[in-house]
Amino acid sequence: MRLFTGLSIDPEVLEKLARVLEKLRPSAKLKWSPVENLHITSKFIGEWPDAKPGELEAALASVEPTGPIRIGISGFGFFPNPHRPRVFFAGVQASPEAHELARRIDETLATIGVKKEDRPYMPHLTLARIKNENVQGLREQIASMTDFDFGSFEALEFHLYLSRAGAYQILSSYSVLRTA
Repeated sequence: MRLFTGLSIDPEVLEKLARVLEKLRPSAKLKWSPVENLHITSKFIGEWPDAKPGELEAALASVEPTGPIRIGISGFGFFPNPHRPRVFFAGVQASPEAHELARRIDETLATIGVKKEDRPYMPHLTLARIKNENVQGLREQIASMTDFDFGSFEALEFHLYLSRAGAYQILSSYSVLRTA
């Protein structure tokens, strides 16, 4: 099983992103992410044995809640940089709780053998993957836009996702709300 944890995107924000992506997709022949797959990854787990999902789910259930996570989605960017792009993304402005959640998940999963992350956490929405395609048309389409704010929301839970054949499925969900 190929797994990761993440935050789902508010439906109103997804709707606005879908409208913008309809305009952007014809401008470049990229490997575009389906709108229903958009999420904010908190931890890429990778391959996990089919026989051991309970161990992973128990570890995730033990992650100490951070409290609600404020998320704003706005703007675009390219990883690793605009000159040699490999990923086209929408920017994510997240409250400190998002970074803390990613750290807590990383620390907790390390105790059951998941490799710790060695890069700083950079929340984003992957909109498309780029091999060697020309993105000039995409850049021009973006330059013609005037509204780069896709909305904001509050995440109250994170999810364990299964990635299979280009589709993502939520396997389990965990509250980020502190209990009294």
